[in-house]
Amino acid sequence: MKKIGLIGGMSWESTALYYQHINREVSRRRGGLHSAPLHLVSLDFQEIADLQKQGDWARMTEILQTAARQLANSGAEAVLICTNTMHRIAPQVQAATDLPLLHIADATADAVLAAGLSQVALLGTRFTMEQAFMRDHLAARGIQCLVPDEPGRAEVHRIIFEELCRGQVLDASRQSLIAQVQQLAARGAQGVILGCTELTMSLQPGDGGLPGFDTTALHAMAAVDFCLS
Repeated sequence: MKKIGLIGGMSWESTALYYQHINREVSRRRGGLHSAPLHLVSLDFQEIADLQKQGDWARMTEILQTAARQLANSGAEAVLICTNTMHRIAPQVQAATDLPLLHIADATADAVLAAGLSQVALLGTRFTMEQAFMRDHLAARGIQCLVPDEPGRAEVHRIIFEELCRGQVLDASRQSLIAQVQQLAARGAQGVILGCTELTMSLQPGDGGLPGFDTTALHAMAAVDFCLS
């Protein structure tokens, strides 16, 4: 099996899901007591969150590039950034080593296109919903994204940072997220991308009446495909 390198800790709650998804799928496919050979660099999310608020993407790039180099030096054969938001600097992280970077939007686009959809809702942090990096990556594959209005974006962002990243899963917030999905369905969304790796802690595919695409699970399955290729 090939060794997978994970840049995690953003937040550790979703990194734990990556670990579970990858190992359970390797065990399912290989049987016995098989598990995945994983290398993990887990960052302090408080530092990253503070830099996000400051808009200091140059410093965040340095941190993630250093993590990628650590993974390369440890023997990892591919790199995953275990968060949607930090894919804003995926090209720079990719350039830090000779290792392939498995992009979360590629795994997501494959699933959306396989379902025959071309216009989907995108939920995530403000950075993911408001900046172009995720939407442009998907648009290049022929997928258009709809995002909530300003109050909706603020609420989704709040739920992620104030609750899910802290391990809190509240039913009232889950209902609020479902309402956002329903509003986007009314605007023409055919499915919904759970474009934050923590959102799967609250929303499940099918909530709000739309097929859902769990970026955490899809990214993890891409890692397994690489591991076993």
